[in-house]
Amino acid sequence: MNIEIHKVGKNRKYYLSHSYREGKKVRKVRIYLGANLSKEKLEDKKKEAEKKLRERLSATEIIHDPLQTVLSSSEIQELNTLEAKGKIKIKHLEVEDWKNFVESFTYDTNAIEGSRITAKEVKSILEDDKWPKDKTREDISETYGVAEAIKYIRKNKEHISLEFIKKIHWIIFRNSKPFAGKLREIGKEVVVATNYGEVVHRGAHSTKVASMLQELIKWYSKNKKKYSPLVLAAIVHNQFENIHPFEDGNGRVGRILMINILLKHGKPPVNIELRNRSEYYDALQAYEKQNNLRPTIELMLKEYKELKKMLKKKK
Repeated sequence: MNIEIHKVGKNRKYYLSHSYREGKKVRKVRIYLGANLSKEKLEDKKKEAEKKLRERLSATEIIHDPLQTVLSSSEIQELNTLEAKGKIKIKHLEVEDWKNFVESFTYDTNAIEGSRITAKEVKSILEDDKWPKDKTREDISETYGVAEAIKYIRKNKEHISLEFIKKIHWIIFRNSKPFAGKLREIGKEVVVATNYGEVVHRGAHSTKVASMLQELIKWYSKNKKKYSPLVLAAIVHNQFENIHPFEDGNGRVGRILMINILLKHGKPPVNIELRNRSEYYDALQAYEKQNNLRPTIELMLKEYKELKKMLKKKK
C-alpha cells in the first residue's frame, strides 16, 4: 500500500492505493484520503483507509499480499532492536545438541498438526527404530519424514526455490500422502475455519499458488542482504503459510523453511513448541490481517530462550 499525490490546480489530493496481481493482470484499488492534508492528518487518514482497504480486498476474496508493502526504515529499526535485545548467543550446536533439537522439533511440529505420538515415542522411533503399536502408520512415517527433512536442509546449500520447497514436502510426506511434493491442483482451494464456522484463513487461489511462491522467492533473493535473518525467516515462513501451496502439510514445511533461512544466515535453528501453539497462530493472524511481524519475531526470541535452556539442561 502506498500514498499517491495528484496535483489539481493549487490543490494536492491524496489517495491510498494498492496494486495486486490477478492472473496475468495487475489491478489497482484506491481510496481517497483528502486534499491539502497536514503530515499528521495524512497519517491518521492513512490508518483509517488501510483498514477499509483490507476489508474491501477481503470482501472480493483477494488475498492481502504483505510482500507488496515494504517495511519502513522505522519498522526495520524496531525489529532489529527487538532482535538485538533478544541476545541470541547460541553460536554452534554440537552433534548431541542437534539430536536433541531434532527430536524436540519433530515432536512439537507434528503435534501442532494433530499427531498423537508422544515425545518419548519420537525419541524411541528415531533412536531405536521402535514403532509404537497403537499409533498410525501415517504419524510414524511423518516422524521419520520431519527428522529427514532437517537432515536434508543441513546438508543442502540452497536458501529457497520452488523445487526445494516441493522436495521438503516430498521428504516429509512421501509415505503418508499421495500428493507429496505436489502443489495444490487447479480447483483445490483451502479455507481454514474454527469449529464455529468462522473463516480465519483463506489460502491463495489454486491458479495463483505457483506465481505467488515465485514472487516470494524473488522477494527473498532481492532482500536477503537487506533484512536481518530473523526478519527474513519470519516473512518467508508467514508468507508461505498465507499462500498455503499444498493440500496439507503447509505448517510443517513452513517451519522447516524458517529453520533453513536461519541456518543459511549463520543463526541457530528455532522450534515452535506445542505449548505455544495459540501464540503461534495469533502471530500468523497478526501478519496476515495487519502486516504485523512483531509477534512472530517475539515468539522466535522466546523460543530461542527455551532452546538455550534445553541445551544447557541436556549437558
